[in-house]
Amino acid sequence: MSDTRRQIRAQVRANAGIHFNELVRESAYAPGQIQYHVRRLIDAGELVREECYGQTHYYPPQYDEWERGALALFRRETVREIVVYLIEHEPCRPATVADDLDIARSTLEYHLDHLVERDIVDKRYDERNHVTLALANPERTAPLLSEVTPTVPDRLVDRFTRLVDGLLENASESR
Repeated sequence: MSDTRRQIRAQVRANAGIHFNELVRESAYAPGQIQYHVRRLIDAGELVREECYGQTHYYPPQYDEWERGALALFRRETVREIVVYLIEHEPCRPATVADDLDIARSTLEYHLDHLVERDIVDKRYDERNHVTLALANPERTAPLLSEVTPTVPDRLVDRFTRLVDGLLENASESR
């Protein structure tokens, strides 16, 4: 295995769920070089590639499908805040989460849709159709969450989205 390939594999192992752009930013190689070596690593079974919500993520092969989806989502700062909140306060109502985290309800629902789709969060309905949120796999979620720290670009995108959602929500309330 070439030194370049070894370095890319090490970068993915250290940052499971890293997306392609971040892999390029954190390496000394051109995007085409990374594509070539990543393709070879995937063909050799050394890496797994997965598309998740518009980004290509790379993982060491030991992560299962649920873990790969969770890691991709945990790279989003807002998702991390929601999951940490649920670890500390579950079960709870969506309005409480949105208020306590100071995020627009639409932002919360956007992220909850992905978290529910990936079986990370359960939406439970009571007899009056009120929603309660809880972690679907708390014993797997907390350890996996500790493996990921959102990158600066991920955090900036998340903060921009929250800002726009907050402005739109405030504009609709003032009508």
